[in-house]
Amino acid sequence: MWGKPKCPIDPEAAQWVEASLGWLGAEFGANRLHGPVILPTDEFFPGAYAGTESDVRQVFGMLCAHMGVDPARVDFVYEAADPAEQELLASLPAFGQRFAGAAGEYVRRNGRGVISVSAAQAADPMALVATIAHELGHERLIGEGRIGVRADEEQLTDLLTVYFGLGIFNANAAFRYTGHAGGWRTSSLGYLSERTFGYALAVYAQLRGERKPAWARHVDPNPRAYLTKGLRYRWAAAERESL
Repeated sequence: MWGKPKCPIDPEAAQWVEASLGWLGAEFGANRLHGPVILPTDEFFPGAYAGTESDVRQVFGMLCAHMGVDPARVDFVYEAADPAEQELLASLPAFGQRFAGAAGEYVRRNGRGVISVSAAQAADPMALVATIAHELGHERLIGEGRIGVRADEEQLTDLLTVYFGLGIFNANAAFRYTGHAGGWRTSSLGYLSERTFGYALAVYAQLRGERKPAWARHVDPNPRAYLTKGLRYRWAAAERESL
C-alpha cells in the first residue's frame, strides 16, 4: 500500500557503509560484532563523573579494555584547555557552528601511537567517549598495520566505532545543540553525518540479527530516525531476497 521502504542515504554511500562493515567483519571477526553494545549508563561507566583529568584517564582506560588496546602500547596526552580558545568559543554568537576536529588526535611517534585529547571535551562525556573511541580506532587500524594511506581513513575509523559497539556515542556526537548563556550553539564531531551513522547502525543491527534493538532508545532522535528507516529498508530487502 505504501510502497517498499527506501534507503535513507544515497546508493553510493550505502554501498560504502555495507562494504566497509563487511571488511571490518573480516578483520575483527564475529565475536566483536556480537559483543556488547556500550550504553551511556552506569553499567558501563560506573561512578561519578566530574570531568577531571583523572576522570578522562579513567574513561580512556575503560575504552582501551573494551576496544582491545593495551594501554601500555599507546601514549595518552591530556591537553589542557587553551584559555584564549575558550574565550573565543564563548564569544561566538548563538547558532554559530564549530567543527571540533581538533578535539582529538592520533599520531605515530617512534613506533608508538600517541593519542591526544583536548580538556575541552571533558565537560561533555558523550563527545569525550566518541573522541577517544575514534582515536583508539586509529590504533586498531593504523597502529596494527591493517590499513595504509587511504582517502576514507577517517570515515572508516568512525565506522569502526559502530562495529565495536560504540556507535551510539559517535552518532549522538555527530551533530549537537548545546546551551550557553547567550542561547544555543551547534557543534559537529567526527567524519560521518547523522544520516550515515543512522544507516550504519541499522546495518550493524541487522548483521547482529536485531530487528528492534533495545539499545536504539539511547540514540538521539535525529540519527535514530535514520536508524529506524534503515532497519525497515534492510529487513524488507532481506525478506524480498528470501522469497
